[in-house]
Amino acid sequence: MPELPEVETTRRGIEPHLVGHRIERVTVHQPSLRWPVPDTVQQLVGGPVVSVRRRAKYLLIEVSAGAAIVHLGMSGSLRLVHPDEPRRAHDHIELAIDHGGVLRYHDPRRFGCLLWQARSEPEHRLLASLGPEPLGDRFDTAHLFATTRGKKVAIKVHLMNAKVVVGVGNIYASEALFMAGIRPGKAAGRLTRKEAATLVDAVREVLARSIAQGGTTLRDFVGSDGTPGYFAQQLFVYGRAGKPCRRCESEIRGTVLGQRSTFWCASCQR
Repeated sequence: MPELPEVETTRRGIEPHLVGHRIERVTVHQPSLRWPVPDTVQQLVGGPVVSVRRRAKYLLIEVSAGAAIVHLGMSGSLRLVHPDEPRRAHDHIELAIDHGGVLRYHDPRRFGCLLWQARSEPEHRLLASLGPEPLGDRFDTAHLFATTRGKKVAIKVHLMNAKVVVGVGNIYASEALFMAGIRPGKAAGRLTRKEAATLVDAVREVLARSIAQGGTTLRDFVGSDGTPGYFAQQLFVYGRAGKPCRRCESEIRGTVLGQRSTFWCASCQR
């Protein structure tokens, strides 16, 4: 599914077209997504959009009354189009904006969601237990090292735990561990403080680099302008089992950890 860089790329793409503008109409063509689209999303209509934020892999479109919580699921995308552009199959939701554009939510598999969080209510259950953002100040060496103490789970699985840090999905966990020189199957509790510091830096670097390049090309992902991401050209290990390491030319290995495909170089990662 789209990972944090894809979601952040989408956020940056739609933000200038929403913030300060009014949503004039919300049209739900297909309410049966991962969860039913609630009627309360109509509260988006009226006042100006205050902000478009990202929390983990969720987008929050905020107005004075609250926020729409959007998740792209496995195949979702948001595109700003001219209102005369024909609606495609699987364009399930449309937000008509006062400048004349229409933001369309497209999701062939319907695993994404559009929910509503009223400003007067407690934080939504999908957001309440999330860990720190990987690019924020709270994700640092001390935090990562402390969360690994006594843990026998593989460090890659630990890194993908959203209670430890949000948004580090399968692709970027694999790439960050390669960059840090740490084998993905290593027990989290065996991580040294120095390795934790290296891994934090690697996570930040691989995510920032991917965001700058527009995300990772996946079969279903497109950016807010309809173009695919291009970071896949730069992957060192993910999806490259049996191919030579770009750094040392050893064969990239593949296995399954935590029910997810995992790739690493036995020479570069210890």
